[in-house]
Amino acid sequence: MSMWSRAKDVAARTPETRNRYVDFLRAASITVVVLGHWTVAAAYISDGELILTDMLHIAPWTQWLTWGLQVMPIFFIVGGYSNGISWESALRDGRGYGFWLSTRLRRLISPIVPLLIGWTVLAMVAARTGVSPERIALGSQAALIPTWFLAVYIMVVITAPATHWLWRRFGMMSFWMFALAALTVDTVAFTAGLSGLRSLNYAFVWLGVHQMGYAWRAGKMGGRERALLWAAGGLGFLIFLVTVRSYPVSMITVPGEAVSNSRPPTFALFALGIFQAALVLAFEKPMRQWLERLRPWAATVLVNGTIMTLFLWHLTAMVLVLGLAHLLGDVGLHVLPGSSGWWASRPIWLALYIVLLAILVVVFGRFEQTARKTAEETISAGRSILGAVAMCAALAMLALHGIGAEGPLGFQVGTVILALGGAGLVLGPRVGRAPAS
Repeated sequence: MSMWSRAKDVAARTPETRNRYVDFLRAASITVVVLGHWTVAAAYISDGELILTDMLHIAPWTQWLTWGLQVMPIFFIVGGYSNGISWESALRDGRGYGFWLSTRLRRLISPIVPLLIGWTVLAMVAARTGVSPERIALGSQAALIPTWFLAVYIMVVITAPATHWLWRRFGMMSFWMFALAALTVDTVAFTAGLSGLRSLNYAFVWLGVHQMGYAWRAGKMGGRERALLWAAGGLGFLIFLVTVRSYPVSMITVPGEAVSNSRPPTFALFALGIFQAALVLAFEKPMRQWLERLRPWAATVLVNGTIMTLFLWHLTAMVLVLGLAHLLGDVGLHVLPGSSGWWASRPIWLALYIVLLAILVVVFGRFEQTARKTAEETISAGRSILGAVAMCAALAMLALHGIGAEGPLGFQVGTVILALGGAGLVLGPRVGRAPAS
């Protein structure tokens, strides 16, 4: 049976009570991220060297496009909606935090393992063939940048039962608490020059955005008129921050800029999240009606079936295509980024990326699909958290520095061991049976 046939079969058996728009937004947001990364990436040859940069740096006008391309807030909002449902279900079935967390982390971490192993092997082969550690680090960093998001999201999942308790106890006030905390961090950090303080907003911004998922499910942001008011407020505050408070225009990190709106996140990214969330919720009713049709819903099911594999491998596909073009005599890499010829060549490059990514998904998507099967055994919450923290620390280092290193092996041995050790704690042999539902 083909993947499309299986997706249609699953789609046909979907309960009517399921909010299909949640799944659609998850699939759509990741698709936009993938296409956005591929579009803004700019590789070219200069003095015989392959240069990897992006259009945000080369053509500053493209930075305005990131208000539509930076859709990670949508993914976190969808995560809040889904995590709230699954946690409440676990509580009703008598399944504790350890089982719930173990199940959620398996789905997130299982697809990372083949990516890490794949890049470790690539780094070793490249080092043996004379590629410098600097070039290995550059290529792997470009491919592994998406892991920073996953590291943050994993930590948000770990704290989901606590943030869900805050929602049940304080309602919308819990959202405003995170918003106020994020705004306060920005104000103090920028006013007093305490740049290190901004790291706190990895928690406050993304937890606040995640909190909007609970608000959506509770109907606090629904209804077209209410949603459009929220959207206007978010957009208005975002424009104020950019034009009056001199926040960067780009919602994605631009190489060479002193301040980034995403690493660490600023309140501008929080405001963008409010705007995006409210805007998509304004169209929830007609979109849910459209998703009752078999074809659009089956397409949504198909994308969601390997969504983490798509996300994790899409830049690897791009780097491999660019590397192959470089080895074949710099085919297509002499065109100056931003020129009319460069833009005209984008569809060809995108087609090549799509073909290779499809192959990678077929090969590695099985790891994600296997992880979706609920295990009958469980592990302690402490072990899951320890493994997740180790994995997140390793992913952050890989996103910042890549995998290349000096030495005979050619890769960051300690970082890879830390990542695989963390994965082993989360995915390894279980201890004890899960509570009966």
